[in-house]
Amino acid sequence: MNSNNNHHQKKIQKPETKFRMDLDSCSRNKDLSAAISLYEFALSNPTTIHLNHYHFNSLLYICSNSTCHPSALDYGSRIFSHMLSANLVPNEATITSAARIAAAKGDADLAFDLVKGINKYGAGVVPKLRSYAPALFSFCNHLDADKAYLVEEEMFANGLLAEEPELLALLKVSVECGRSDKVYEYLHKMRRVMGRVGEDVVGVLERWFGGGNVVGLENWDVGLVKDAIFRNGGGWHGLGWLGKGKWDVRRTEVGSGGVCCCCDEKLVCVDIGKEETEKFGDSVASLAMKKEVEANFGDFQNWLDEHQYEAIVDAANIGLYQQNFSEGGFSMAQLAAVVKELYNRNKKWPLIVLHKKRVKSLYEDASNRELLDEWTEKGVLYGTPYGSNDDWYWLYAAVKLKCSLVTNDEMRDHIFELVGSDFFVKWKERHQIRYNFVKGAVEFHLPPPYSVVIQESENGAWHVPLAGECNDESSRTWLCISRTIELKASDEDTECLGRSEITKSRESFNSCQPCNGTSLINGSKGRSDSCSNTAVTGKRKERSP
Repeated sequence: MNSNNNHHQKKIQKPETKFRMDLDSCSRNKDLSAAISLYEFALSNPTTIHLNHYHFNSLLYICSNSTCHPSALDYGSRIFSHMLSANLVPNEATITSAARIAAAKGDADLAFDLVKGINKYGAGVVPKLRSYAPALFSFCNHLDADKAYLVEEEMFANGLLAEEPELLALLKVSVECGRSDKVYEYLHKMRRVMGRVGEDVVGVLERWFGGGNVVGLENWDVGLVKDAIFRNGGGWHGLGWLGKGKWDVRRTEVGSGGVCCCCDEKLVCVDIGKEETEKFGDSVASLAMKKEVEANFGDFQNWLDEHQYEAIVDAANIGLYQQNFSEGGFSMAQLAAVVKELYNRNKKWPLIVLHKKRVKSLYEDASNRELLDEWTEKGVLYGTPYGSNDDWYWLYAAVKLKCSLVTNDEMRDHIFELVGSDFFVKWKERHQIRYNFVKGAVEFHLPPPYSVVIQESENGAWHVPLAGECNDESSRTWLCISRTIELKASDEDTECLGRSEITKSRESFNSCQPCNGTSLINGSKGRSDSCSNTAVTGKRKERSP
């Protein structure tokens, strides 16, 4: 009997336990009315329910996600004041919820002040990007551009960079307020953050470039622009608007060779800039020194300073490619084929990076010795030391020498996590050469001839890729934005439009219409009917590889 009573007592929840469970349910279901009832109940029963930090944050979260209800704003402000009066220290989540409530009440200044003053609650209370969003979006929506810019400056000072939603809002308010310099600035920031843009961004760009003249430099130093593009890795110069007069904005496509079907300009493969490359190389070397025997890697650096190569070969990756079968091992034939093909292309030897242990085992086979001796004599075979990870060596060499890297390694292991960054991804796209073997012959998959990112050309034109999955990049829709568009016909133009006859390409070019508010979206639908029809029904011209 006593046992049953004990079991029954265990089933009875304590009031505070039930209160928290009910509050958690309100959070999951975003049930504002039930949450307010719980708050009122706690106020009426202070001896039973002791509101703590968790309770206040949960209540604020629910209110901040129900800002369409006036009661949520009133209760949210009341709850935040109650929390401060109870001497409970807010954290980032508290401030973010309070800022959302303040912005929803139309007080963006208060939302911004809350985040700016977050450090007064302790060194461990630091804002996140979401903390600034309420004030930023509110200022942008009310076309208070200068205050929106101040929010972004404050974000940057705290080590936070605007992402796609914030950049779109800042770009839009800059366009609406006619801030030419800021439109240019945020278009470049968008270029760095976003590879492709959605229709919401396209609409803003069409409004800006189609709205009249965008004042730019009429006469500029061509050499200065070219030098800036070179330093930046290609695809942009960042020196400001170039040219004068109205812009022509059209939806078009880019051929497989990277030539725009509308203006006949060739897009480029964007690399990381000179300064970023040097920092990247220093970062790899610094990490390698910590993971490798410092003297060994230092010797490699000194050796590399006295040599120059245009390609680095990850020999282990090539020799072991598709060798995971019972008779498989290191394929010297595959490695030799890759090295020979690279040499035949420009009569220059690549650097072959291979672990000394592997080199020693290959020497045990007499059939390999002549070739290994030849590579050693020519100074193109580097054996990495015992106990080392050769990944550090071939990666550093490729970055340091700014050359190509032949490997199928996806570079996802721990060492690549250490050097991981946005520009590491961009660097791989530009420098990695993948390969495969067909009936013993090597086939290279070279980096793409152009990058699918926003590009600014040396004559001031812009090309902006639209988001969307494409089986063939030549079918992706781009915005071509230039002062003037010369309609030319070439083999590349013919490929773009899916026509085999130059006269038909000219006809297709002339039928493409500038963008306007009635333009359709997604691929060829963004073009006039005649362009769309030729793109669907036309036959591609046969071209040699």
